[in-house]
Amino acid sequence: MSFTVAIVGRPNVGKSTFFNRLIGHKKSIVDDVSGVTRDRLYDVSEWNGKHFTVIDTGGFVTGSEDIFEKEIKKQVELAIEEASCILFMTDATAGITDLDNQVANMLRKINKKVFLIANKVDNNQRFLQAQELWGLGFDELYCLSSQSGSGTGEILDAVAALIPDDMEPASELPKFAVIGQPNVGKSSFLNALLDEERNLVTDIAGTTRDPVHSIYKKYGKEFMLIDTAGIRKKHKVFEDLEFYSVIRAIKAIEDCDVCYLMIDATLGIEAQDMELVSLVIKRNKGLVILVNKWDLLEKTTQTAKEFETKIRAKLAPFVDVPILFISAKDKQRIFQAVEKGLEVYNNRKQEIKTSDLNDKMLEAIAKIPPPSYRNHLIKIKYITQISKPYPAFAFFTNYPDQIKGSYKQFLENQMRELYNFNGTPIRLIFKEK
Repeated sequence: MSFTVAIVGRPNVGKSTFFNRLIGHKKSIVDDVSGVTRDRLYDVSEWNGKHFTVIDTGGFVTGSEDIFEKEIKKQVELAIEEASCILFMTDATAGITDLDNQVANMLRKINKKVFLIANKVDNNQRFLQAQELWGLGFDELYCLSSQSGSGTGEILDAVAALIPDDMEPASELPKFAVIGQPNVGKSSFLNALLDEERNLVTDIAGTTRDPVHSIYKKYGKEFMLIDTAGIRKKHKVFEDLEFYSVIRAIKAIEDCDVCYLMIDATLGIEAQDMELVSLVIKRNKGLVILVNKWDLLEKTTQTAKEFETKIRAKLAPFVDVPILFISAKDKQRIFQAVEKGLEVYNNRKQEIKTSDLNDKMLEAIAKIPPPSYRNHLIKIKYITQISKPYPAFAFFTNYPDQIKGSYKQFLENQMRELYNFNGTPIRLIFKEK
């Protein structure tokens, strides 16, 4: 993993605003409500040719009985453990608070470089106010405004100086997003895989608001697992924060390579799940369906087969999708899910030789040619794969606009019989020649 920087501090000192500034776009939710950032967020930043990973954390609170604040404390501690150095952010306008002292006491015990930052310093008066923060006992104090960006360069120069010149840049790892409705077990699934409480899990729907990124190594592969907010129907999204969370979940779909759609075995596949499937297909992402809570069902030898048949009937015509029956609680078949996700990822990335494609597909087309158009034969003359991050193929024909939907489906079915595209949508494009 790359050099990693964790931003920590009490609630509402501007951590998420600074995080968004470092990564160059709004990924963290920023709101005046305490505890908005509940989980860790990862992204990549760069300064003067040095690349590093940035972790945003929830506001650090100790001694609280609030269930979320207790969980946030765990997340902050994990982020500190993962980090190469720490950005300890405070609010210059508030001076030193009891919570600031508690965070400082914790940070003094770790053997890592800690940069003390006074945020919201956007005028001379606040610069003078910030001097009180020397009382926290750290060797250096950096003043900045995460809102305007002033002072950001100085702290980044200091961070970059710690990064070895020969360190590998943070790589674009394969990304696997776990999506689904609230409380189907997405975070529990990831926690079971990672074998630690990495993601926040409670019995309150909508606990995960931001997409949570976790790096995972298995089978000689390194990839990113993304937990997302549960996606509800639009009319049920009352809070602004939940609305933004849905947007973040959709963005996670757009940014990932493969989606694990998790459904509740006790409920079956619902209309909202099908909307998510449609979203995945439209964005040309890989898809693996995980039927969670399989342990809660009373089963016969036919239960799984019947359940799968019902799902595929709703998925039609995109039925070439792996379906696994799992229990995140009992860790039943969760590692098979990893293997299947990697398989779908490889299916999505495969490149087919033009010669092989034409030899096999033109033979199939010759046996069942496309229906004629106004007594004119429609001829498909040539096929080639298009350079896309997903499987896409150009069919050159004399009447590209007259290829009927049923024949397009026939061509796709032939492609799937000849090549392994299990779990991934394929795009057929018809061009005139």
